[in-house]
Amino acid sequence: MLPVGWLVLAVVAAVLLSMWVTFTATRLDRLHARVDAARAALDAQLVRRAAALLHLAETASGLRAARRAACEETAGHALAAEDDAGRQAAENRVGRAVADLLAGPEALAPAATAELREAAVRVRLARRFYNDAVRDTRTLRVRKMPRLLRLAGHAELPSYFDIDDTVPEPPDPARPSIPGIAREGERAGRSPRDL
Repeated sequence: MLPVGWLVLAVVAAVLLSMWVTFTATRLDRLHARVDAARAALDAQLVRRAAALLHLAETASGLRAARRAACEETAGHALAAEDDAGRQAAENRVGRAVADLLAGPEALAPAATAELREAAVRVRLARRFYNDAVRDTRTLRVRKMPRLLRLAGHAELPSYFDIDDTVPEPPDPARPSIPGIAREGERAGRSPRDL
Protein backbone atom coordinates (compact mmCIF):
# COMPACT_ATOMS: atom_id res chain seq x y z
CA MET A 1 0.00 0.00 0.00
CA LEU A 2 1.27 3.45 -0.96
CA PRO A 3 1.92 6.03 1.74
CA VAL A 4 -0.39 9.05 1.73
CA GLY A 5 2.44 11.33 0.57
CA TRP A 6 2.95 9.31 -2.63
CA LEU A 7 -0.77 9.27 -3.28
CA VAL A 8 -1.01 13.05 -2.93
CA LEU A 9 2.02 13.46 -5.21
CA ALA A 10 0.43 11.20 -7.86
CA VAL A 11 -2.84 13.16 -7.71
CA VAL A 12 -1.00 16.48 -8.04
CA ALA A 13 1.00 15.13 -10.99
CA ALA A 14 -2.19 13.89 -12.68
CA VAL A 15 -3.90 17.23 -12.16
CA LEU A 16 -0.88 19.14 -13.54
CA LEU A 17 -0.67 16.84 -16.55
CA SER A 18 -4.37 17.22 -17.31
CA MET A 19 -4.08 21.01 -16.95
CA TRP A 20 -1.13 21.02 -19.38
CA VAL A 21 -2.98 18.84 -21.88
CA THR A 22 -6.07 21.06 -21.66
CA PHE A 23 -4.01 24.24 -22.04
CA THR A 24 -2.07 22.86 -25.03
CA ALA A 25 -5.19 21.54 -26.75
CA THR A 26 -6.91 24.90 -26.28
CA ARG A 27 -3.85 26.72 -27.58
CA LEU A 28 -3.72 24.48 -30.64
CA ASP A 29 -7.40 25.11 -31.28
CA ARG A 30 -6.85 28.87 -31.07
CA LEU A 31 -3.82 28.68 -33.35
CA HIS A 32 -5.82 26.76 -35.95
CA ALA A 33 -8.58 29.36 -35.71
CA ARG A 34 -5.94 32.08 -36.15
CA VAL A 35 -4.62 30.30 -39.27
CA ASP A 36 -8.14 30.08 -40.70
CA ALA A 37 -8.82 33.77 -40.04
CA ALA A 38 -5.46 34.81 -41.48
CA ARG A 39 -6.08 32.67 -44.58
CA ALA A 40 -9.48 34.28 -45.10
CA ALA A 41 -7.88 37.73 -44.81
CA LEU A 42 -5.11 36.71 -47.22
CA ASP A 43 -7.64 35.39 -49.73
CA ALA A 44 -9.57 38.65 -49.52
CA GLN A 45 -6.44 40.69 -50.16
CA LEU A 46 -5.39 38.47 -53.07
CA VAL A 47 -8.82 38.94 -54.66
CA ARG A 48 -8.57 42.68 -54.04
CA ARG A 49 -5.15 42.84 -55.73
CA ALA A 50 -6.36 40.85 -58.75
CA ALA A 51 -9.44 43.10 -58.98
CA ALA A 52 -7.22 46.20 -58.82
CA LEU A 53 -5.04 44.79 -61.61
CA LEU A 54 -8.14 44.02 -63.66
CA HIS A 55 -9.53 47.52 -63.02
CA LEU A 56 -6.26 49.14 -64.04
CA ALA A 57 -6.07 47.03 -67.20
CA GLU A 58 -9.63 47.95 -68.15
CA THR A 59 -9.34 51.67 -67.47
CA ALA A 60 -5.72 52.58 -68.26
CA SER A 61 -5.44 54.40 -71.55
CA GLY A 62 -1.64 54.24 -71.63
CA LEU A 63 -1.45 50.43 -71.90
CA ARG A 64 -0.92 48.64 -75.19
CA ALA A 65 -3.67 46.21 -76.16
CA ALA A 66 -1.39 43.17 -75.74
CA ARG A 67 -0.33 44.22 -72.26
CA ARG A 68 -3.92 44.98 -71.28
CA ALA A 69 -5.01 41.51 -72.47
CA ALA A 70 -2.13 39.86 -70.58
CA CYS A 71 -3.08 41.66 -67.36
CA GLU A 72 -6.73 40.68 -67.74
CA GLU A 73 -5.81 37.05 -68.40
CA THR A 74 -3.39 36.97 -65.43
CA ALA A 75 -5.98 38.42 -63.05
CA GLY A 76 -8.64 36.03 -64.38
CA HIS A 77 -6.42 32.98 -63.81
CA ALA A 78 -5.68 34.10 -60.25
CA LEU A 79 -9.37 34.56 -59.49
CA ALA A 80 -10.22 31.14 -60.94
CA ALA A 81 -7.39 29.10 -59.36
CA GLU A 82 -8.63 26.48 -56.92
CA ASP A 83 -5.82 24.34 -55.48
CA ASP A 84 -2.97 25.83 -53.45
CA ALA A 85 -0.18 25.06 -55.93
CA GLY A 86 -2.13 26.56 -58.83
CA ARG A 87 -3.12 29.52 -56.71
CA GLN A 88 0.45 30.28 -55.69
CA ALA A 89 1.65 30.09 -59.29
CA ALA A 90 -1.20 32.34 -60.45
CA GLU A 91 -0.53 34.83 -57.65
CA ASN A 92 3.16 34.91 -58.57
CA ARG A 93 2.14 35.90 -62.10
CA VAL A 94 -0.16 38.59 -60.70
CA GLY A 95 2.69 39.88 -58.52
CA ARG A 96 5.03 40.10 -61.50
CA ALA A 97 2.37 41.88 -63.56
CA VAL A 98 1.77 44.36 -60.74
CA ALA A 99 5.49 45.00 -60.32
CA ASP A 100 5.92 45.47 -64.08
CA LEU A 101 3.04 47.94 -64.22
CA LEU A 102 4.19 49.91 -61.19
CA ALA A 103 7.79 50.09 -62.39
CA GLY A 104 6.98 50.38 -66.09
CA PRO A 105 7.31 53.45 -68.29
CA GLU A 106 3.58 53.76 -69.04
CA ALA A 107 1.80 56.84 -67.80
CA LEU A 108 -1.00 55.41 -65.68
CA ALA A 109 -3.70 57.21 -63.76
CA PRO A 110 -2.37 58.10 -60.29
CA ALA A 111 -5.55 56.90 -58.55
CA ALA A 112 -5.42 53.48 -60.22
CA THR A 113 -1.69 53.17 -59.55
CA ALA A 114 -2.20 54.08 -55.89
CA GLU A 115 -5.01 51.52 -55.61
CA LEU A 116 -2.81 48.83 -57.15
CA ARG A 117 0.16 49.71 -54.93
CA GLU A 118 -2.01 49.69 -51.79
CA ALA A 119 -3.51 46.30 -52.74
CA ALA A 120 -0.01 44.88 -53.28
CA VAL A 121 1.18 46.15 -49.90
CA ARG A 122 -1.89 44.68 -48.20
CA VAL A 123 -1.17 41.30 -49.80
CA ARG A 124 2.36 41.41 -48.44
CA LEU A 125 1.10 42.16 -44.91
CA ALA A 126 -1.68 39.56 -45.04
CA ARG A 127 0.75 36.91 -46.28
CA ARG A 128 3.17 37.75 -43.47
CA PHE A 129 0.41 37.42 -40.83
CA TYR A 130 -0.76 34.14 -42.36
CA ASN A 131 2.73 32.64 -42.51
CA ASP A 132 3.39 33.75 -38.92
CA ALA A 133 0.23 31.95 -37.80
CA VAL A 134 1.26 28.85 -39.76
CA ARG A 135 4.75 28.93 -38.22
CA ASP A 136 3.37 29.18 -34.67
CA THR A 137 0.91 26.34 -35.27
CA ARG A 138 3.49 24.06 -36.87
CA THR A 139 6.00 24.78 -34.09
CA LEU A 140 3.57 23.60 -31.43
CA ARG A 141 2.26 20.66 -33.44
CA VAL A 142 5.67 19.11 -34.16
CA ARG A 143 6.59 18.93 -30.49
CA LYS A 144 6.75 15.43 -29.10
CA MET A 145 3.92 15.44 -26.54
CA PRO A 146 1.24 17.15 -28.68
CA ARG A 147 2.12 14.75 -31.50
CA LEU A 148 2.01 11.64 -29.28
CA LEU A 149 -1.24 12.63 -27.61
CA ARG A 150 -2.74 13.73 -30.96
CA LEU A 151 -3.88 17.01 -29.45
CA ALA A 152 -4.57 18.51 -32.86
CA GLY A 153 -7.00 15.70 -33.64
CA HIS A 154 -7.46 15.19 -37.37
CA ALA A 155 -6.76 18.80 -38.29
CA GLU A 156 -4.51 19.12 -41.31
CA LEU A 157 -1.05 20.59 -40.75
CA PRO A 158 -1.24 24.09 -42.27
CA SER A 159 1.17 24.96 -45.06
CA TYR A 160 2.91 28.22 -45.86
CA PHE A 161 1.74 30.44 -48.71
CA ASP A 162 4.92 31.38 -50.56
CA ILE A 163 4.65 33.93 -53.31
CA ASP A 164 6.81 36.78 -54.51
CA ASP A 165 5.04 39.83 -53.12
CA THR A 166 7.67 42.51 -53.57
CA VAL A 167 6.29 45.93 -54.39
CA PRO A 168 8.50 48.36 -56.30
CA GLU A 169 9.10 51.63 -54.54
CA PRO A 170 7.24 54.63 -55.94
CA PRO A 171 9.45 56.81 -58.13
CA ASP A 172 11.26 59.55 -56.26
CA PRO A 173 10.50 62.91 -57.91
CA ALA A 174 13.87 64.29 -56.70
CA ARG A 175 15.73 61.58 -58.62
CA PRO A 176 16.71 62.29 -62.21
CA SER A 177 14.71 60.23 -64.69
CA ILE A 178 17.54 59.90 -67.21
CA PRO A 179 19.65 56.76 -66.57
CA GLY A 180 23.34 57.38 -65.97
CA ILE A 181 22.86 60.86 -64.53
CA ALA A 182 23.38 61.10 -60.80
CA ARG A 183 23.18 64.06 -58.52
CA GLU A 184 26.30 65.46 -56.88
CA GLY A 185 25.78 63.74 -53.51
CA GLU A 186 25.19 60.33 -55.11
CA ARG A 187 28.47 60.55 -57.01
CA ALA A 188 30.25 61.04 -53.70
CA GLY A 189 28.65 57.85 -52.34
CA ARG A 190 26.04 59.54 -50.19
CA SER A 191 22.33 58.91 -50.44
CA PRO A 192 19.98 61.83 -51.21
CA ARG A 193 18.72 61.73 -47.61
CA ASP A 194 22.21 62.45 -46.28
CA LEU A 195 22.40 65.71 -48.21
